[in-house]
Amino acid sequence: MRELAAFDRSIRTPDGSGGFTHSWQEEHACTVEYIYARGSEAVVAARLKGQAIYKIRIHQSAGARKIEPKWRMRDRRRGTEYNIREVDAISDQKWVYLVVESGVAA
Repeated sequence: MRELAAFDRSIRTPDGSGGFTHSWQEEHACTVEYIYARGSEAVVAARLKGQAIYKIRIHQSAGARKIEPKWRMRDRRRGTEYNIREVDAISDQKWVYLVVESGVAA
């Protein structure tokens, strides 16, 4: 595993006028292995936009078990952001598997 990724949790803070501001806070960083699953194209704002879906493998740890589908994953080398679609932390004692998707809005 050579790729480094960070996992961010969504933070909502009051903005002082009755609303909230949205930001991301890094919660966990580790090395990951990308396993390409499939790609597709979606129409976004009347344009085709490419999407890639990957299965991600990371080592089991306390931080890895906290990852939730409402978080996001960032590729630290390329800067690409991925929405986390699924988290499987129970089927394997050594690994946590994630399904992530690029090119879509959260």
